[in-house]
Amino acid sequence: MDLFLDPEARKPLTEQLYEQLRRAITGGRLQAGDRLVPSRRLAAELGVSRQMVTTVYGRLVAEGYAEGHAGGGTKVAAASPPERQRAGPEAGLHPRRQFASWSPYFGPPRTGYRFDLRVGLPDPALFPAILWRRRVAASIEAGRRMHYGHPAGESRLRRAIAEWVGRSRSVLADRETVVITCGAQHAIDLVARVLLEPGDTVAVEDPGYLPVVRLLGALGLDVVGVPVDHQGLIVDQLPSAARLVYVTPSHQFPLGMTMSMQRRRDLLRWAEHHDAAVIEDDYDTEFRYVDRPLEPLQTLDTNGRVVYVGSFSKTFSPSVRLGFAVLPRPLAEPIAALRQLIDWHPPTATQTALAGFIDDGLLDKHIRRSRRVYAERHHLLTQALSGSLGGHLTALPTNAGLHIATILRDGLRENEALLAAARHGIATVGLTDYFHTFPARHGLLLGFGAVSTTDLPAALRTLGVALASQISAGPPDR
Repeated sequence: MDLFLDPEARKPLTEQLYEQLRRAITGGRLQAGDRLVPSRRLAAELGVSRQMVTTVYGRLVAEGYAEGHAGGGTKVAAASPPERQRAGPEAGLHPRRQFASWSPYFGPPRTGYRFDLRVGLPDPALFPAILWRRRVAASIEAGRRMHYGHPAGESRLRRAIAEWVGRSRSVLADRETVVITCGAQHAIDLVARVLLEPGDTVAVEDPGYLPVVRLLGALGLDVVGVPVDHQGLIVDQLPSAARLVYVTPSHQFPLGMTMSMQRRRDLLRWAEHHDAAVIEDDYDTEFRYVDRPLEPLQTLDTNGRVVYVGSFSKTFSPSVRLGFAVLPRPLAEPIAALRQLIDWHPPTATQTALAGFIDDGLLDKHIRRSRRVYAERHHLLTQALSGSLGGHLTALPTNAGLHIATILRDGLRENEALLAAARHGIATVGLTDYFHTFPARHGLLLGFGAVSTTDLPAALRTLGVALASQISAGPPDR
């Protein structure tokens, strides 16, 4: 840790050194048990007498900030005085009012839990860690002399993704129309920046994916919620001023229905008539357990108005942080140029490793294995919702994904249900947060990706006990 003494300051050097070390301890830069620089060496580095340093160390020991150890030098005390403070000066900068109350959207539960039933979490135990580590290590070794990469991503990975989505989802793509991103959200950000002006109207599903709603609002866009029904987005209720429509047609988030073929065609006709773009977020489509998926909007599009986005967060691992956009050809070059201005290019080693994974059929093998595991968990959850949990929750029909949306029964309120679940060691999320325009429905989103097949029955039994205990407790005192 660097220390700075100013001989021209009015404050004595001894006092300057003491205050800097004390602030380092109380601010957390020096932790309990950390050894202070030996007095002789620190004196030489600062150009001061050793006696001055030992005097400062002695004062820190006397005041409880440090401890002297025979033969072991001076260390930060295990229990220093209770005046820990945040590092840095008092804040002089504050966010714009729009961002003042913001905090990260998705984080770990605030309390300890036994079962994690939150949405969007794949099972880390399914990740082929050893094989992936070997691939990444080989990519790093092969790329020792590589320079900056292409902002659109490595050519090999773009080609592999184009072939993969063409083979698995009939998406029309080639290497030149694919841009690699750090997830689907990053792709949406790039597309919105290139296509839209601040103040433009954007239509989103309501309920819908809240991070995208917040992102589009942060870009200065007018975000309008459009209701969904059993066929998906209600196209007739789209605002005529919308320049872009964001949809999740294969597995609507969070309710789970599939957009009907008629609605897909209606949406494409609407976009053509209103000169609008459509972002198709095809998340979770690989994990479909019953019916066959419908053709993507991108495949049905004959006018080049659909941007198809996806990521490998659930199909592979969120830690890899790779996604992609399949773009109408006129957008590919501008979006790659914008991406270069933001962070130049995606990480090269992981791109190379993933390209090999796709080319060698390992990603398809991993998805097939994961689908079998998740299908069993989906069945267990569906059975519980039609049985033991059926008195408390009504499941909304869905045949895909890593969660099932439910509506609370028995007059239960969502916040009460979430608190009861937390008291019984269950982490889950409510449905109301995903509504942003229309009246919210109270319910729970039950994810099954992060709970093992062995533990899932116990988790669901515990949830039933938690909800039953809330009912027997009656309404809270007013």
